[in-house]
Amino acid sequence: MDAALEFLDPLVFDKAYAYFVPAKASSINGSATHAPLGYSGFSPDLSDASASHGSAWARDNIVRQCISILIITQIGATSLYWIFSALSYYLVFDRRLEYHPRFLKNQIRQEIASSMSAVPFINILTLPWFLAEVRGHSLLYDKVSDYGVSWMFISTVLFMVWNDFLIYWIHRLEHHPRVYKYIHKPHHKWIVPTPWAALAFHPLDGYVQSLPYHMFVFICPVQKYLYMVLFGLVQIWTILIHDGDMISGHWLEKYINSPAHHTLHHMYFTVNYGQYFTWADSYFDSHRAPQPELDPLHEALRVMREKGLVDEKGEPIPKKGKGAKGAKDE
Repeated sequence: MDAALEFLDPLVFDKAYAYFVPAKASSINGSATHAPLGYSGFSPDLSDASASHGSAWARDNIVRQCISILIITQIGATSLYWIFSALSYYLVFDRRLEYHPRFLKNQIRQEIASSMSAVPFINILTLPWFLAEVRGHSLLYDKVSDYGVSWMFISTVLFMVWNDFLIYWIHRLEHHPRVYKYIHKPHHKWIVPTPWAALAFHPLDGYVQSLPYHMFVFICPVQKYLYMVLFGLVQIWTILIHDGDMISGHWLEKYINSPAHHTLHHMYFTVNYGQYFTWADSYFDSHRAPQPELDPLHEALRVMREKGLVDEKGEPIPKKGKGAKGAKDE
């Protein structure tokens, strides 16, 4: 987050805060001072961090930081959601799955509404972590040379292993009967999810499953731009594993928790809790390998055959004056 503010403060926020919270003339002329508040990484020195830039709120003002963080996380999370969910839905997701008997009426609209209502609350819950980062309490660092190029690779591997292990257990514990109905049940409303369901969580569910990402930079040094990239990729991965693609038979499926694995998780509930890899599911006896016969598309095609939309081979049956319909009306 400090990397994002380092870029956006001079580009956008300095002008915005100068407009909405202008400094008094005496402050601009330098007769007023601003006490530094432990700013991290925005500029080469504290004098620039605590400068007003035409606003009554310096860059290290905690209220300004909170507002800026909430703006960035809201726009960032929403943008990633809309861009990559749309790409995954229109380019990868097989819309014939919308005929599955367990696909809900108006499901896509419900998934989007659930996601968009959850994001602001998740952002508020994660605000203290991001605020601690920008105020210098994490182990994020600026220069690659501080730890070397090799450490960037090592820290990336550690980040993924740490997340995968902790999220496995967080996710599995959320399925415990005493917990499930309170925070995780809303996400399992989608038995046959689409990419639009990626953020359709109870806000507390989304927050708890994101904790490993935030905790990591307080126990392990990570280059701040690398962390920003990794954090963005995590959000994209969360969308992609909801694309319903049941590719099976590939050697990578033994190691990677693919969309096919996550599709089975939604359908069979107590399998494939992992985030990136299958090792935790395999070791703790919750792994279910994707198999062609488990593909929910079979049930969707059965319904389509009954409606006369496809033939026995699953090919569309053209209608007079109208092409075969590819997906159910919402």
